Amino acid sequence: MTFAIGQDTPAPSPTVNDATVLAPATADAALQPLSPAVQTLLSFQPSDVKFNLDTLMDILRDKRHEGWVLAAYPDPKTAQPLIGAGFSLDLPAREHPQRDPLNPHMFLEPSSADLWQAAGLPPAQLQQILTQFHDRLGAWNKKGFRRQIWNLDPQITDQDADALLRIGIIQSIDNAKAYCRHFDALSASQQMAMTQLVYQMGVNLEEFSTFLDLINRRGESIDQAAAAMAQADPAYWRSVQMSLVQSQWARLYRARATAVIAMLDPAYVDNPAGAEHSIGAILHPARTRRAHGAALHRASLTHRHSTAVRKRNARVRKD
Repeated sequence: MTFAIGQDTPAPSPTVNDATVLAPATADAALQPLSPAVQTLLSFQPSDVKFNLDTLMDILRDKRHEGWVLAAYPDPKTAQPLIGAGFSLDLPAREHPQRDPLNPHMFLEPSSADLWQAAGLPPAQLQQILTQFHDRLGAWNKKGFRRQIWNLDPQITDQDADALLRIGIIQSIDNAKAYCRHFDALSASQQMAMTQLVYQMGVNLEEFSTFLDLINRRGESIDQAAAAMAQADPAYWRSVQMSLVQSQWARLYRARATAVIAMLDPAYVDNPAGAEHSIGAILHPARTRRAHGAALHRASLTHRHSTAVRKRNARVRKD
């Protein structure tokens, strides 16, 4: 998955194959044999979670989170092809071992093609979109391609993008359970927060070791942890939040991080705005190189000004 895209100034369009690819209403996807991963995804029931899936879909469509683009576009960092609300189009199936011996839930990392199939879309359409994406990337390069995002003809419909987003969320729910032993004991907003973290970070969430230690209450027995989770101790959940607030991810993507981290507050449902304000007040954006350069420039000017003042004062005293 990826992060919300920015709007850049459109650049002149080179000549490429611009045939619009719209999702046909066919049964092609249903004719393909279903992999075990796809079968697992299709077995999901809304009652498997406490939050409303449609609510999370609305959140992720928003540009503060993932955005909404109906044609393949490059990830701003990796140039990986994405579509809809940040759905990755070319990931292979991956091994993701469960390293927590007390969590029986296994990770589910199917390929993009499997997820595409689970969403009910025809495989041939995916290949056509990828071919067109690579043609455009070769002609425009990543920066030029991203300038064209809002000029691209749709390659999928809103309904297709909804289906991809839904299946991506279901995969994230499944993996959130693999990351968090006590997922079922979390409140609705906390389950949604865990699901969003997985949706946005995927396997990179493994790097958040302090957060995972805290959310799993490692060092406690299963019974002790379950009892503690039921108490919804504000101090404990504040420490969980702070483990994310102090991360580079939170500083780089402050708006979305504020919204997600706030949902871990056990009192979130009573005052969502207050919970977000509490996190926003302590979560400061990362310093950019430009800002750092400007600070150095100001410091240099201050130093030169101070030196000039000292020399002028010395001349005055000498006279």
